[in-house]
Amino acid sequence: MNPLFTIGYEQATSDAVLHELTKARVRLLVDTRAVAASRRPGFSKRQLAASLDENGIGYLHLRGLGTPSEGRQAARSGNLDKLWRIYEAHIKTAGAQEELDELTALVRKNRVCLLCYERDPAHCHRSRIAELVRERTGVEIKSLIPVLL
Repeated sequence: MNPLFTIGYEQATSDAVLHELTKARVRLLVDTRAVAASRRPGFSKRQLAASLDENGIGYLHLRGLGTPSEGRQAARSGNLDKLWRIYEAHIKTAGAQEELDELTALVRKNRVCLLCYERDPAHCHRSRIAELVRERTGVEIKSLIPVLL
């Protein structure tokens, strides 16, 4: 089975992220942000999907796996304990579980990378998503770290 990759784009250019995805031979990028918009050039949903498509990488936004607003606020304020409490409750909801099932099926067939903003995977909910997929499939998790600006 292919590994499951994760990547955060904080402090990186879209070219640096694309380089890491290409180097890892990722075939599908799964956007795990609740809101697929960004002030950083190249990371809003349409721009990102177009850039990936030009490079033979698919794009899928699984909004239901994103962190709820109050969890994002906790993360911005550095309260990781609160973030994890909020996210653990959210990931158990029916909508999140449905998208987790979809992601698990995709990981079994594809070379997938989970995307979110935070550079450090330990500070991002994508690590929890990856861990849940690992529990279901046994897949190895690898973090991609793009070159800084």
